[in-house]
Amino acid sequence: MEDLKKVLIALIAALAVQTIGGLVWAGGAAARIATLEARVAEQRLVAERLARLEEQSVATRAAVERIEERLEGWG
Repeated sequence: MEDLKKVLIALIAALAVQTIGGLVWAGGAAARIATLEARVAEQRLVAERLARLEEQSVATRAAVERIEERLEGWG
């Protein structure tokens, strides 16, 4: 009977340690996920700005080409 109590206590202790370990791991995973979500949100803003800059550069290039065509027409 004494051995059964020792086994039961060891089993409960092992389950408690594993549960605590799982909770710590889950907390760390949640923190990493939150960090990654913040980075993705920042990257979206950067991607939007980059898209706007690309469109502006296309418009600027078209304007420069029109100016060059007019200047070539004068010469």
